[in-house]
Amino acid sequence: MSKVFPKWSNALPLKIVVFLFVFVTTLLAGITYYVTPKYVRVGYEPTQPVPYDHSFHVGELGLDCRYCHDKVDQSDVANIPAADTCMKCHSMIKTDSDLLAPIRESYATGEPVAWKRVHQVPDYVYFSHQAHVTRGVSCVECHGQVNEMAVVSHAEPMSMSWCLDCHRHPEEVLRPTDEVFNLDWTHPGGKQGQIADGLKFVEERNITPPQSCTGCHR
Repeated sequence: MSKVFPKWSNALPLKIVVFLFVFVTTLLAGITYYVTPKYVRVGYEPTQPVPYDHSFHVGELGLDCRYCHDKVDQSDVANIPAADTCMKCHSMIKTDSDLLAPIRESYATGEPVAWKRVHQVPDYVYFSHQAHVTRGVSCVECHGQVNEMAVVSHAEPMSMSWCLDCHRHPEEVLRPTDEVFNLDWTHPGGKQGQIADGLKFVEERNITPPQSCTGCHR
């Protein structure tokens, strides 16, 4: 009786298994690289309806973050400034600028400017700005050197693993509370000084960042 299958087919099951292994591994590697927050969010830099230059307003003029994002140290949310905040200066400065027309229209009509959100945690994540900044976590830790950005971009991935890294080692980012809004501040003692003082701040401020699911998913 002749053979039903040719001899080369004996190796076919092994080849299929190897192919599936390589295919699944490549697929998972691609997803891990291309669909993570680090890849899809870091560098996001939308064009805003009004070009607000943070490097000029904050870096050169020295505006405090809390002037526009008021109550950021008292509220969970960092407020987006209303048009009347802008008009406190621009009712006297560059009053006829075409670039500021949306601000003037918003101020006159009460309709908010359609700003494009750059940073946003998912709805299922609880995050309090007040809880972080009042304990010594500066804006730059999450938002990058905003005072050097002509156009604000997404600087950090803000993924769960990224947040947990900070919760596990808060001493690496804590600073004196009066330096939280000084975006150029760095520890004069370098990394060793930062860690040493950071550990003191953890103890003095009774900082125990949650690492369980319920800490952020409420």
